[in-house]
Amino acid sequence: MFPKLSQASETSSFDVTNFIFGHIGDSYEWHITSIKEREIIIPLPCIIIDRGVHCFSSARLEHGCEYMGYRIAAPGEPHENKIVRASDGSRPLDISITKNVLGLIIDSVILVLLILLCARWYRRHDVLKEAPRGLAGLLEPIIVAIEQDVIKDAVGPEYRKYSPYLLTAFFFILINNLMGIFPVFPGGANITGNIAVTLVMALFTFFIVNIFGNKHYWKEILWPDVPLFLKAIPIMPVIEILGMFTKPFSLMIRLFANMLAGHIMLLSVIALIFLTAAMGPVLNGSLSFVAVLFGIFLDCLELLVAFIQAYVFTMLSSVFIGLAHPQAEHETN
Repeated sequence: MFPKLSQASETSSFDVTNFIFGHIGDSYEWHITSIKEREIIIPLPCIIIDRGVHCFSSARLEHGCEYMGYRIAAPGEPHENKIVRASDGSRPLDISITKNVLGLIIDSVILVLLILLCARWYRRHDVLKEAPRGLAGLLEPIIVAIEQDVIKDAVGPEYRKYSPYLLTAFFFILINNLMGIFPVFPGGANITGNIAVTLVMALFTFFIVNIFGNKHYWKEILWPDVPLFLKAIPIMPVIEILGMFTKPFSLMIRLFANMLAGHIMLLSVIALIFLTAAMGPVLNGSLSFVAVLFGIFLDCLELLVAFIQAYVFTMLSSVFIGLAHPQAEHETN
């Protein structure tokens, strides 16, 4: 993949930034591997809405080529690595199936299949007479643990109403996290490390909290039980309203930052193998051995982080939903 060069040129030929951000960034193609300097790539469909709908393969835009009046903006240009008009560099409406979009579709299909196959087992068996086996036996303890120990305790008596969303969010994040760690197609897409994805998920929680919050929740925000001057200025209502937006913001940033940082750390360790290639076989071999061991450790750590982040997002969403259903004092006494 990397030809033999002089020591100075070989070291400088490896672009660490491009290596790392090329893997965690989005693209119009899915890079599989390289075999004897031959790139194995899956071109993805480009869909442009610009005075009509234009559909074509991203292979048409490889190596800076123009096609149908469009090209991919080069590094350093405005809208870098995005499809732009070749004439003026402006962006059309782009709804292309990019790497992250395709990864999102694949992971969503996996999630639906897991749930449908699990439900199929329960339709065909009497759970009062037979313990779940196979996929159902694997998923049931996780579902029961999340619902009973997280959702029920945090949301309260109305937890069953919100369990479908919260369990879906948990398994959706978990599957995307695990598929992002898996290095071979169809894995490797940095879905939960994309802030647009975590933003949408945080907005789902935000709307559920504020649309289905009860009257006591809104009273605590707009007219809280504090001295009158704090409400008349109004200091506390402003703080409470800001809190409505900081909660989903924290959900978005926490998931995005943790998953993105994990990918960057792992790729940085792998990059050591190529960065030390010009330093001789002894140094390169020893550092490569250390990098491989540390990479395996980080992979195992990422497996743990994948579960923890799905758990934390579900737990915090449950807590926020529970806080939107406070009871009046006379109802709790």
